[in-house]
Amino acid sequence: ADNLSDALKKLKLTATDSTADSLEGCLDCLLQALAQNNTETSEKIQKSGVLQVFASLLTPQSSCTAKVANIIAEVARNEFMRNPCVEAGLIPPLVQLLNCKDQEVLLQTGRALGNICYDSHEGRNAVDHAGGAHIVVDHIRSLCSKTDPASEKLLTVFCGMLMNYSNENDTLQSQLINMGVIPTLVKLLGIHCQNAALTEMCLVAFGNLAELESSKEQFAYTNIAEELVKLFKKQIEHDKKEMIFEVLAPLAENDVIKLQLVEAGLVECLLEIVQKTVDSDKEDDIAELKTASDLMVLLLLGDESMQKLFEGGKGSVFQRVLSWIPSNSHQLQLAGALAIANFARNDGNCIHMVDNGIVQKLMDLLDRHVEDGNVTVQHAALSALRNLAIPVVNKAKMLSAGVAEAVLKFLRSEMPPVQFKLLGTLRMLIDAQAEAAEQLGKNVKLVERLVEWCEAKDHAGVMGESNRLLSALIRHSKSKDVIRTVVQSGGIKHLVTMATSEHVIMQNEALVALALIAALELGTAEKDLENAQLVQILHRLLSDDRSAPEIKYNSMVLICALIGSEPLQKEVQSLAFLDVVSKLRSHENKTVAQQASLTEQRLAVES
Repeated sequence: ADNLSDALKKLKLTATDSTADSLEGCLDCLLQALAQNNTETSEKIQKSGVLQVFASLLTPQSSCTAKVANIIAEVARNEFMRNPCVEAGLIPPLVQLLNCKDQEVLLQTGRALGNICYDSHEGRNAVDHAGGAHIVVDHIRSLCSKTDPASEKLLTVFCGMLMNYSNENDTLQSQLINMGVIPTLVKLLGIHCQNAALTEMCLVAFGNLAELESSKEQFAYTNIAEELVKLFKKQIEHDKKEMIFEVLAPLAENDVIKLQLVEAGLVECLLEIVQKTVDSDKEDDIAELKTASDLMVLLLLGDESMQKLFEGGKGSVFQRVLSWIPSNSHQLQLAGALAIANFARNDGNCIHMVDNGIVQKLMDLLDRHVEDGNVTVQHAALSALRNLAIPVVNKAKMLSAGVAEAVLKFLRSEMPPVQFKLLGTLRMLIDAQAEAAEQLGKNVKLVERLVEWCEAKDHAGVMGESNRLLSALIRHSKSKDVIRTVVQSGGIKHLVTMATSEHVIMQNEALVALALIAALELGTAEKDLENAQLVQILHRLLSDDRSAPEIKYNSMVLICALIGSEPLQKEVQSLAFLDVVSKLRSHENKTVAQQASLTEQRLAVES
């Protein structure tokens, strides 16, 4: 401790005119003290005011420069020392040293700058200001192809410095991307794949940069997919695989890179991991299984990569994914169902899958999760069934396979994501299927639950889908029984509210359903339509210039049907509908204009 105090005093006194030898002795003493107790020694260095002295010692001519940079690097390992280093003006002279040729000076300077930037906003700003990143990127470029140990060590330090410099800072990450650092780092990874430390630094740097959209476009022009898959195949340790996964996940969000990863053979690696880890209960294996299967699902989100793996339903990957669904692992069941939902993104695939028995597999899976089931698995299986039900030819097949009954078992669910998918699946299934729509529309339990969900103000998606299904049951069944069930369950007011939705498609669906109600069961629904102020709403829709032509048309059709009811007719008369309708006779849309003439005649007769 005494030696340290002496050395600090000496440094302050003699820094300017001391001989190199006495200076070396003082610096060695500091390095020794830092090696024994870094934190305590750093505190003493800070208190002594020696940091300011270091700025003058950082000159390319001095033989002590590397040692001074080394001391700064050691000191800056402590969070509390990073700001003082910036305030002592150390960054500009350190950045200047990046231009020198001496490898040891470059190494220690790179370490010092990297440590000062670590988690330090001020450190990064100062390095940015002094133009440090540009010089480091140039160094990496020129050293990239050198494989001697000294060059590799320097490359590792420089990559680490850039990583600390840009970590969690979008602006600095963009700056590095604009400097073209990505192709250089990818090249580096290919050349130095045997060097574990350097590879690791590259991976973390990629992980930092890959979050930005602009980086993905640059990555897509490199052979990153090939390099990462090559590296991945060699890894045995869980941690190393995890690091590569962390780069793969953000990159795989880009459709071009998705396809490159598929072509580079990533899928085979992932399937192998799944096979190895599926029955293990070791924590690492469970984590690896989740990451591998999640990544697999992500690769299927790209249209090209998905079709390539589907291979007309004959693909080995598609077959393997099918085998995940009956698995005992929730993670694999989930990934399998999500993968099917992704494969089911075009009609051809959907038709092929339904013809080949996928529906039964998904229904069996749902069955296993009815009682206190896994919500994510329920949600995924329902998503898959919903997508499969989109092509017209699949609807009847799926209905006769019992999909509607399987889905209805989840009516009790209190989970909005499950409710949302359940509603969407039923709506897809009954589209233009009159018999199924009638059967479901007479199901009092279902209709009552829909009416309840129509009020789920906290969950706009569930609320919207409930309204749409309610309207669909009426539109597709055109059944008096269904309308009576909806009236008895209190559904009318929701259909009237739906007619005021901000989405034209929903407004229209509501108006068509209400027109059917008025045509088929006006007496039963009269009171509810009056209470819900339907006539006033129609007046508003017809008076509003922003209403779409189909909304105006269907509103007039509905008015003509409503005047069959005495109380509703009185309301129509009291609101001077004739004025509004006569204006619409000159509407630019022919169908609207024709309906306006018809409506005007009807209103004139009734008045």
